[in-house]
Parts: sequence; C-alpha cells; structure tokens
Amino acid sequence: MNVAHEVELLVGEIQRLGSKNDLGQSTVKFGVLFNDDRCANIFEALVGTLRAAKRKKIISFEGELLLQGVHDQVDIILLQE
Repeated sequence: MNVAHEVELLVGEIQRLGSKNDLGQSTVKFGVLFNDDRCANIFEALVGTLRAAKRKKIISFEGELLLQGVHDQVDIILLQE
C-alpha cells in the first residue's frame, strides 16, 4: 500500500463528503466517512490512513484513535486542500 496515495484519496473524499467550516476548511464527521460505500471500497484501513494523514498534519481530529460508533460525531478537518 502506498500511504501517500491513500492520503491523497482521503483528501478527495473529505472534500466530496464534507462541507466548509467558518475558516473555509473542509470538514466531515468520522461516521459519514466511515459509513460511505465509496470510502469502504477505497480504503482497506481507513483509521490507519486517518492516523497517517494526521501525523503529516494534513488533517486534524480530536483524540488519537477513532472507533466506529463511539466517535461518529468527531469532526475531521482538512488542513491542507
């Protein structure tokens, strides 16, 4: 798996599913991203891709690990368009 490529795909999916916040950044709820059929087909390990993107400061979200159900309402904010 090419992590850089998966992060690029993640940016596109956040832009597709998200909306702009007050600062003009794309933002999407984790539950929306996790439950999207297209994302499920693209990402073998969505949580791993999210963590890699967070380490590279491409996205931001509260906490270290997001779990389906528990963290569905957590905002994922795209820092780099």
